[in-house]
Amino acid sequence: MLTSKSSRPTPERLLDAAEKLMRTSGLANATTKAIAREAGCSEAALYKHFANKEELFVRVLMERTPNAGPLMAALQGGPGERGVEEDLTDIARNASLFYADAMPMAASLFAEPALLTRHREGVQEIGAGPHVVLDALAGRLRRELDAGRLRADADPRAAATLLLGACFQRAFFLHFSGAHVVQSVEEFAPAVARTLWAALR
Repeated sequence: MLTSKSSRPTPERLLDAAEKLMRTSGLANATTKAIAREAGCSEAALYKHFANKEELFVRVLMERTPNAGPLMAALQGGPGERGVEEDLTDIARNASLFYADAMPMAASLFAEPALLTRHREGVQEIGAGPHVVLDALAGRLRRELDAGRLRADADPRAAATLLLGACFQRAFFLHFSGAHVVQSVEEFAPAVARTLWAALR
């Protein structure tokens, strides 16, 4: 049954407001006061549900970015029936789309060093941060190595860094230079996965 915005739980209203402001104004301008005002509640009420603005940002990323769920599910999996290259292709596709969606929200942080420092500290406070995705992919590749599906001297963390670094760079070029300078995700993901797999198998 559908409900009106006003009858939804306050945490959901706050996430709605945070997503709207972060996507339209950037993370730097989406203050807790502005988010609370947009949600129709007090700033004190916001802090009853969320530790800080950084928790709201992480929740928006992980719950409101379409590819975050599939990406994390793929990273937390283990060796299965599919081949490693096919799994790497799915990971590269979801990571590329996730970074492309997340980058505009976070970009404004880098214009203000003091804000970036506060954001970094706030994210660390809740045990989150961009390294979580890297750690998860390194762990996934470690499980593939332990299962004998990668070459014995493969370095899971270096491989994870190469794959995610390529996905992040594609997102940067997409936003900085435009779609005409990057491959489509459907071309990019299998090409990157195939190249990485050639070094790991």
